[in-house]
Amino acid sequence: MRRRVSILSAAAAIGLVPVRAGADAGRPVHTYSIVARDEATGRLGVAVQSHWFSVGSIVAWAEAGVGAVATQSLVDPSYGPLALELLRAGKSPEEALRGLIQADAGSDVRQVAVVDAQGRAAAHTGARCIPAAGHRTGAGYSVQANLMEKDTVWDAMARAYEASEGDLAERLLAALEAAQREKGDIRGQQSASILIVSGEPTGRPWQDRIMDLRVEDHPDPVAELRRLVELHRAYEHMNAGDAAMERGDTEGAKREYGSAEALAPGNVEMVYWHAVSLANAGEVAASLPLFDRVFAADARWAELTPRLAGVGLLTVSREDLARILERR
Repeated sequence: MRRRVSILSAAAAIGLVPVRAGADAGRPVHTYSIVARDEATGRLGVAVQSHWFSVGSIVAWAEAGVGAVATQSLVDPSYGPLALELLRAGKSPEEALRGLIQADAGSDVRQVAVVDAQGRAAAHTGARCIPAAGHRTGAGYSVQANLMEKDTVWDAMARAYEASEGDLAERLLAALEAAQREKGDIRGQQSASILIVSGEPTGRPWQDRIMDLRVEDHPDPVAELRRLVELHRAYEHMNAGDAAMERGDTEGAKREYGSAEALAPGNVEMVYWHAVSLANAGEVAASLPLFDRVFAADARWAELTPRLAGVGLLTVSREDLARILERR
């Protein structure tokens, strides 16, 4: 889709610019979504579900220390980066959204929500969005939906988000699940995504992106998204275990690896790298039962193990390597 307004003209729209002539209607990404800022951490996030392929690739936008945006209905993806640019320039969500709407001839078929790093939120549901359509803003969040089976979806999402506990990912998922309990999209389900960025930018965008998970095509995308979030949490424990091993904190590493394996008990790769880390820390005896479990599940891991030793990723003696491999 061609961009219909430049960053500069969008910024000028606050003041106001002429309407974008002949704007495309956009792709019909009718959906329900939430944008939110976590008060405890400052993290910003977007979560979305739609009966449309790869919904997260065009609906969800977020930037650390700036804000989060969901652009949907007959979607114009440029609302995402343009709204973030306006927030970065010091505009409030309401000002940014007003400027973009006034510069868009197709604004009556758009649904857009914005939350900034201060927790201010604004939303727009165009008059020609397909019913049931609506939105609700609250402290640090906005929920919005269109082409729903019932007009109770967005209020149910708001109640679920406000009542939920846990980290931002958990609360975003609670909102999506509440929408689906209200029957969600009248066409059914297909894809979902969750995007979370840090509250303060580090100058390293890859580090600022806390979570970026997508379910592109699935019969139950919200449930699958929750599974992926749990797996993501397991790998966060794996990363923390690796960091503990680097510090020489073997006990801390064991706790983190144990937490990871509890969250993903069928994931033999987690068990394998746990074993490797223990062996590298001189805990070869403790690593052997873990290697046993992995090799029993798939003998190819045993074939991999001496290759790690060959490039210095498994730093054990020849004798200990033989002890590890003789148990396969």
